[in-house]
Order: sequence, then C-alpha cells, then structure tokens
Amino acid sequence: MAFLPVIGRSIKKQLEEREERNLSPYAALSRDSRGRRVEEEDVISDLRLPFQRDRDRITHSKTFRRLQHKTQVFLAPTGDHYRTRLTHVLEVSQIARTIASALCLNEPLVEAIALGHDLGHTPFGHAGEATLNELHPGGFKHYTHSLRVVDVLENDGAGLNLTYEVRDGIVRHSKGTGDIIPKDPARLAVTLEGQVVRLADIIAYVNHDLDDALRAGILKENDLPTNIGKVIGGRHSRRIGAMVRDVIVQTLSGNDGGLRISDEMLTVITELRAFLFDNVYRCRQVHSEFEKAGWVIRHLYAHLLEFGLIRREGVKWRREGRPERWRDDAVANREVCDFIAGMTDRYALDLYEHIFLPRPWNLR
Repeated sequence: MAFLPVIGRSIKKQLEEREERNLSPYAALSRDSRGRRVEEEDVISDLRLPFQRDRDRITHSKTFRRLQHKTQVFLAPTGDHYRTRLTHVLEVSQIARTIASALCLNEPLVEAIALGHDLGHTPFGHAGEATLNELHPGGFKHYTHSLRVVDVLENDGAGLNLTYEVRDGIVRHSKGTGDIIPKDPARLAVTLEGQVVRLADIIAYVNHDLDDALRAGILKENDLPTNIGKVIGGRHSRRIGAMVRDVIVQTLSGNDGGLRISDEMLTVITELRAFLFDNVYRCRQVHSEFEKAGWVIRHLYAHLLEFGLIRREGVKWRREGRPERWRDDAVANREVCDFIAGMTDRYALDLYEHIFLPRPWNLR
C-alpha cells in the first residue's frame, strides 16, 4: 500500500512528488504553476493540488450548471438525446483525459480546461455569439468571454481566481474555421494539456454533431463522403477511437513534446468539419432557426439597453431599471452583453415572451 499518503507528511507534498515521479517530462506540474491572479493561502487546500481546485470551482459554478440548457447545434431540442453545451464539454473532457492519460500528462489540468472552455457561450449557440458580436461595440467572442466569466462574472463578481495555465487553455481553445493545429505557436496554449483540449474539442464536436444530425434526419448514413468513412469507420465510437488513437500514436512517435496528428487524419477531420458546415450548420432547417434566435437576441439587447435589466425571481419578473452608472454607454453595453450571454435558451425565450408578447387579462 505504498501509494497511500503517509500520515504526518503533507498530503499536498506527496501528491506533488507523485506528479513528478509519474508524469511525462512535457507535462505541466502543479508545483510549477504560474499561480493565480490573486494569491491565496493554502490553509484549506492540503488535499488538492491547484488544478484540482480549479476543476472543482468550475463544476460548482452557476455558469457551469446553466450549460445544460444552452444550445450545441439544435436550438432548445425537445428530444432527450441531443447534445447540449454541457454534454459537449463533458465529452471534450472525456476525450482529452483519454489522450492525456496515454501521454502521461496532467489530467486534472486537462479536465479543468475542458470543463471551463465553453463557459462563455451564449444562448442559442453560435447564433447568439454572432449576434452579440454585431451588437456589442467591443465585439463578442465566446472564448474571451469564457475568460471574463471565470475572472470577473462568476462568484458574484469575485471570479473563480483560477490558475494561469487553466485560464490560458480556456482562452486559446477556439479554432472556428481556422487551422486545427496552427503553425503560429502564439495561438497555442502554453501547456501541452491546453493543446490537447483544443484538439479534443474538435474531435468531440465533429463526431457528436454528425451523430445528432443523423438522429435529426438532416443527414443519412450514406451522405458521409466515402473517403472519410474509409479512414475513420462508419460508427460513432469507431470514428472517435480512430481520431484519438492517431493523436496518441503520432505524438508518442514524435517524442519531442509536441502534439501531433497524421496528415491523413488531419485531412479527414478538416474535410468532416467542412462537410458539417455545408450540410448541417448552414442547412436551411438549422440556419432558419439561427436567424430567429438572432432576432430574439437583437430585440432583447435593444430593450434592455434602453430600459435596464429584468430579472426573474421565482415565477415573477422584476425590472431593475437603468442604474446611474449606465450614463456611460460603454458600461451599459457591457452589462447588457454580459447579462444576455449568461442566459440559457429558455430564459431568453421566456424573457422575450414576457417583454414582447401580449398576455391575456385574467378577468373575474
């Protein structure tokens, strides 16, 4: 039972020694963390290392819980088996941990980044993000807003005070339609763990979005390009397994501390992403709902900016009105943007109904 902590010695110290003994030379060690924005005493942290604490802070946050009611691809789906933003981050976490385990990387760091990487997503998925990017004078990107959530908005404005490595992995995870593995190292996370999450993110979404599109009837099995099926297989689990195995084998073969993927697999993932953009994300059924979602966001933004925030308390709504600080237009826009970005799909729809749709009088 040599793996058990020795009584009388710091458990934290023993966990740090275990990391140094068991992890890859390319892994990020907890003791080497660049620290937090605000230094904290370690009085109550003896049982957990910093990245473990970050993971726990994220999973206990209100923003994380709201992800269960935020769109992944299909807006407010009524079916029980479609992905939401919450199930997406859980799948990213699982894939990233599988890769990290095989590469002997720091799994709590990978998990913290994966669970926190989409905290800044808006209601209605990328439709909400695109609309807020148009409306807010400073623009809007979900990955920078994810950092704002953990630094400023969570915990009643105190933020979560996460470590530098987790914050860096969160803000650098996004790819959009850009290179899956960018040539410019400045666009990559400073840790190999953060880079693993970035790759796990696209492995997760190209596979589960394809799976959801098949379930929704938008695609059929034989719609998938033949060359893609030949490389990664025809089943959901086989496709993910093939991608994950390729990353692990190629990275271990390189043995230079860089995350690698074969040219063939990189081509397949790139083609599959393009296929989904053309046939799912931009298809008429999905895009028409995105346009409606953008319309809802635009009207909410304009109304709240003019009259102040409206919050729900139980079953009732309370109008706060415009506070004095909103004389500064930049402050007003920032707070309205933060408020809408934090909404779930159903909260946004309920608020829209409350503001804009007529209600029948209950006459007696």
